[in-house]
Amino acid sequence: MVLGPVLLGAFFVGSTLSAVDRGRATERLGLAAAGVRTSVDALCQQLRAAADAVALVADPAARPRAADQVVGRGLAAAVQIVDTAGRTSYATIGGPAGPWQDCAADAATGPVRALAARVRLRDPAGADLGTVAAAQPVDPAFVARLAAVTGVGVTLLDDPGRTTHTTEDREVRAAVLAAAREADGDRVTDTADGRYVRRVGPSPGQPLPLVLSVPGERPPGLYAALVGAVVLAALLAVLAAWRLARVTTRPLVELAGAVDRVAHGDLTARVPVRSRDEIGRLAAAFNRMTRETGSYVAALTSSRDQLRSHLTVLGDTLASTHDLQRILRVILHSAIAATGARAGAVLLLDGDGVLVGQCVEGLDGRWPTGDPADPATLRVPVGAGVLGTVAATGEPLRGRWEPADPPTGEPSCETYVAVPFAAPRGAEPRGGPDRPGHPPADDDAHCALGVLALYDRPGADEFDDGDLVTLRTFAGHAAVAVENVRVHEEAQRLSLTDPLTGLWNYRYLRESIRREVERANRFGRMLSVLALDLDRFKDVNDTWGHAAGDAVLVEFARRVRGEIREVDLAFRQGGEEFVVLLPETDARGATIVAERLGSVVRDQPVRVEGHTGEPIAVPVTVSIGIAVYPDHAAGGQQVLDAADDALYAAKAAGRDGYRLARAPDPVPTQEIPVVAAAVSPPDGLPRAGAGDAAPVAQGGASSGPHPPRQSRGR
Repeated sequence: MVLGPVLLGAFFVGSTLSAVDRGRATERLGLAAAGVRTSVDALCQQLRAAADAVALVADPAARPRAADQVVGRGLAAAVQIVDTAGRTSYATIGGPAGPWQDCAADAATGPVRALAARVRLRDPAGADLGTVAAAQPVDPAFVARLAAVTGVGVTLLDDPGRTTHTTEDREVRAAVLAAAREADGDRVTDTADGRYVRRVGPSPGQPLPLVLSVPGERPPGLYAALVGAVVLAALLAVLAAWRLARVTTRPLVELAGAVDRVAHGDLTARVPVRSRDEIGRLAAAFNRMTRETGSYVAALTSSRDQLRSHLTVLGDTLASTHDLQRILRVILHSAIAATGARAGAVLLLDGDGVLVGQCVEGLDGRWPTGDPADPATLRVPVGAGVLGTVAATGEPLRGRWEPADPPTGEPSCETYVAVPFAAPRGAEPRGGPDRPGHPPADDDAHCALGVLALYDRPGADEFDDGDLVTLRTFAGHAAVAVENVRVHEEAQRLSLTDPLTGLWNYRYLRESIRREVERANRFGRMLSVLALDLDRFKDVNDTWGHAAGDAVLVEFARRVRGEIREVDLAFRQGGEEFVVLLPETDARGATIVAERLGSVVRDQPVRVEGHTGEPIAVPVTVSIGIAVYPDHAAGGQQVLDAADDALYAAKAAGRDGYRLARAPDPVPTQEIPVVAAAVSPPDGLPRAGAGDAAPVAQGGASSGPHPPRQSRGR
């Protein structure tokens, strides 16, 4: 009976280690396969961008020079220009030998000497002129780079029986290839020497047949160590069984009874010491522990009065802090220290009339439902139980729970004290109704914010009137601190939003454009900026009054919010001027958004009340300027200015349309790689200063008095 669990444990450990080793190897190979696909895809994207750069050159005489520049900058090892008849009109010097495997092909049909990306070559009229191909050699250096990126052995196959290039050692190469022949799809196989093998590709977008392998991580001598551990454990188990057979159960029963008495608060419990063996030493240690614990309780009781005298100063300090969670933790910890309680919780009232736990301490084993690690799972409706009654009446409660009548939906305890958080007189609810600490709209005069509850304390004493008075005074200061946090957060929110439309304001625009430009620059992404201006808005104010103009602005803001993504940001810059930031959006995507915004504004007039109260449908149109970072500007303010200039061009072209900013000329040299990889090919979009706008719908709202840009006559 003693050795059975030991042997079973050893078998379990051995099988677990083997399974863990295989699982880790499978995970490494999976990550390596993903890394290989990513690396090959990145190379193909680079080659496609290089071929696009050459194909975009309109002058046939300049294409060879562009191809040489692409090769010179390392974007491709070779570039070929082939006409529609299949003749090579130009090829760079030193290109890899054929065949070139197309990145878009499903699988290689023979030996692969190079990877290539091909794009169609067309004249300005759209006629097909041939293809441009950019290639990189697939050589030992390429395979070595894949191995360095993935951290595994990599082998490139010409066919199932022969390799082209590999990073495997010669002594394991044959075993790896043999295991690869048995691999099917993503299945991982192993070799006799403990290596794990997986095949990758060929597949769409990754036409190379590759084999990946990693060595196992089984430590040498593992099973010998397990056998030794089993033998040692068996000897120790036999010895322990022999020693246990010599002792009686009486000392353990006495010790268990004394422990139970101490658990219920009787620190005078003692255990007789009848021997000097382990049980005797344990009994002596228990008696010493109870004596010291009694001394500690006496010391804590004497220091409790001193802690109470500092609570008022602590409350004043908390009132100047704006970190709500830190305030609540300090409140709870200080309250427990002041009263000697064993556990406690702080709950705040939400907008649905439910007390929600914010922080807890010492509630292990007392939790009613949910996850004890998440205080928010402690939820008590107002008016239910002790905590709900305290929140509903605004009066503190203390007492004792009888074992036959335990609390329902609240932490289990023997004694308790619960004190409400009451907002200061005259304080108005702030923040949204879903925020903790925001009472329901029909809350009574005491305006409860939450409840501080403490449970039990050493000695099984109930909480007395002194504890209640101390906690009520402290809770008043804590309520001031919570109210200060709410006021501070509400002031921060109002400082960044426009009070009329609810959109972000100009101050937050400056901060956001700087942040989004930095993010776009760091990750090599694009950022589109839309500058919007309502057409003839002054006519709305002059004809139907400023109240109607405000209604138009509010409805326009609502429609803008409904047409953009959650990650996009909309701002009211001032007057009837608005700005929309579109992260990770190129010019084509920005024009789609601009067309959608123009349509949703134009197609449905805004209904407002006239001077006599009659409903009036006001036709509204909007002009939009588009600029893209980094295509049109190198900084946040510059891209805003570029969008503003494009907006001016849209206004000058007849309103109710959009214009795309013109790219600066010349483009800085250091920006060429970014532009080559990010700028879309010619798309026929209207550019600022590039001719007339699209037909403009008649009627609509226009600009009125607002910042200096208004002098441009929009």
